[in-house]
Amino acid sequence: MSYALDNVQIVVLAGGLATRLGDLAQNRPKSMVNINGKPFLQHQLELFKRQGIFRVLICLGHLGEQIESHFGDGNHFGIDITYSYENKPLGTAGALKNAGRFLDDIFFTIYGDSYVFLNFSDAWHYFQSNNKLALMTVYKNNNLFDTSNTVIRGDHVLKYNKHEKAADMNYIEYGVNIFRKDIMSGIPEDSFYELGDVFTPLIEEEQLLAYEVKERFYEIGSPKGIEEFKKFIGGET
Repeated sequence: MSYALDNVQIVVLAGGLATRLGDLAQNRPKSMVNINGKPFLQHQLELFKRQGIFRVLICLGHLGEQIESHFGDGNHFGIDITYSYENKPLGTAGALKNAGRFLDDIFFTIYGDSYVFLNFSDAWHYFQSNNKLALMTVYKNNNLFDTSNTVIRGDHVLKYNKHEKAADMNYIEYGVNIFRKDIMSGIPEDSFYELGDVFTPLIEEEQLLAYEVKERFYEIGSPKGIEEFKKFIGGET
């Protein structure tokens, strides 16, 4: 069963620096990298629309004005876009804190370099059916596409660490999360803070749901990732 998402908000975390892309992202944000004739962000927006999501908040950082100049309020693309700017690098969680005045009580997040195969409606319903503060989508990666960083037990995330590999880590964070705005109280003001720092206390308090996805994701955080996504998009169209 599908559940309407037309009034649900998704936050695109697009403020990161494209440090691994070199000349591919020279003088433009990662989200504006051209993928088969369109900025990567446009592929994301089209994905959201197909999933029935039409309200987007984009957290911007370095060269973010290029994104707003291109997409405007989103009307031309059939979607409603709001922007939040950071004046210095704040990390993924710091960007959410900075955008607090724009956030709904419950919202999706997605990384600005991720393209996913997720039934957003089912994930939303699953989250709403459980009285928890957050949900992490996960994929059983077994170190295939990237280094696995997550352990799940039942419907909860048991362990998450992007920097320290453990033998029991078979899953990887998929790139989409759902949060209640209540988590914002634990994020310091005007400070660099990552979602990983938010996940740690949520895991300890058994407040982080795991939602398993069966299909791989694509990312454009590296030249290899860009080439893989270009091939996928080329084969899809």
